Amino acid sequence: MASSDTYRIDVPASTQQLSVVRDFVTNHARTYGFGESDIEEIRLAVDEAMTNVIKHAYQYDESKTVYVTLGKNKTEFWVAIQDSGEAFDIEKYQEPDVSERIKQRKKGGVGVFLIRKLMDKVEYSRKNSHNEIRMTKNL
Repeated sequence: MASSDTYRIDVPASTQQLSVVRDFVTNHARTYGFGESDIEEIRLAVDEAMTNVIKHAYQYDESKTVYVTLGKNKTEFWVAIQDSGEAFDIEKYQEPDVSERIKQRKKGGVGVFLIRKLMDKVEYSRKNSHNEIRMTKNL
């Protein structure tokens, strides 16, 4: 894989930081030539992933840190979000019945589903007590 420029910000695990992360990702995606609809999809995916980390991995503990790294190479733009919170077991994940959730007016439970629909590739890993979700959009 060709080398890529990477950029990183570290933010407290707080929903107040969502706009900071959104702006960081949006500015880079725009610089890399994405159109507004792609930028909106990337922004929404990142928002969902950040919210999941804050809510599930860290249980709203604002003293914890979320690490957001992004970059690109010749063919793709990627955003990686890392945390040291509770592990997410992708093996136990079951895709929700979205239409059923809408019918029942249930909130939540569609973040991972949405991230997978919005991005071209989504990978989860856990190494050395750190979780990482890496979301990729083709250039």
